[in-house]
Amino acid sequence: MGLNLPVPASALAIGAHPDDVEFGCGATLAKWAAADCVVHHLVCTDGSKGTWDPSQDLTELVALRRDEQREAAKALGATGEVVFLGWPDGELESGLRQRGEVAYWIRRLRPEVVLGHDPWKRYRLHPDHRHAGFLTVDGVVAARDPHFYPEQPVEHHRPAALLLFEADEPDHVEEADDEAVTRKLAALDAHRSQLRSTMFVELESAEGVAQLAAFRARVNERLVAHGRIAGIPRGEAFKAITDL
Repeated sequence: MGLNLPVPASALAIGAHPDDVEFGCGATLAKWAAADCVVHHLVCTDGSKGTWDPSQDLTELVALRRDEQREAAKALGATGEVVFLGWPDGELESGLRQRGEVAYWIRRLRPEVVLGHDPWKRYRLHPDHRHAGFLTVDGVVAARDPHFYPEQPVEHHRPAALLLFEADEPDHVEEADDEAVTRKLAALDAHRSQLRSTMFVELESAEGVAQLAAFRARVNERLVAHGRIAGIPRGEAFKAITDL
C-alpha cells in the first residue's frame, strides 16, 4: 500500500459533475494546495440534471453549479483553472471528440498528477462517472503521444502519476490532516444546490441542521475507513498508476 506521493507542482482533477472532485479527492487537493501545488479542476458535464425539482430552470441551474464549483475550488485553496467542458448531464460519452478535449487540457495545463474516477469500478450505476473515468485514462494516453491529435496547438505532455478515486481495489492512500478535512467539508458545503439531491439534507426543514451534521459525519467516516487501509487516522484511497 502506497502512502503519500511527493507533493506535485501541479495537479488536474477531472470529475463528471460539479462536486465529484470534492467528494473523491478534496482533502488530497487541499493538502497539496496548502503546500503550493497548483490545483486545477476539469468538469465534464454541465450538471443540469442535478435537481429533484421538475420545475427548475435548467439554464439557471447550470450557471449556479458553475459558480458553486468555482467557490468549492477556492475553499480547497486551489489556485489553478476551473474548466467546464459543458457536455449535457447524463449524456456524457467517452468518444474520440471528448477524449481530444480532455487530452487538450492535460497538454495545456501540464499537470504532474492527474486524478479522476476509476472507470472499472464494479456495479457503478451512473454512466457519466464511467465515461469520465475512461476519458481521464484515455486522455492521459492521448496527451502523452505527439501523434494523437496533432492538430492541437499545444505540446504533448506525460504526467508522472494517475490517481483514480472510488476504486474497488485501492493501492495508495493520501493522508488527510485536520486542515485538509476542514477544507474538504467547506468545499462540499459550497455545492449548496446539491444538499437535497446528493447529500440528502433539507436545510429548510426542522431536521436540516441534524441532517447536515450527519452528512459531514458520513464524510469523516469514509475518510477514517480509507485511512485504516494504510494504518493512518484519515485519508483518501486511490488506485495509483505511475507507469505512464
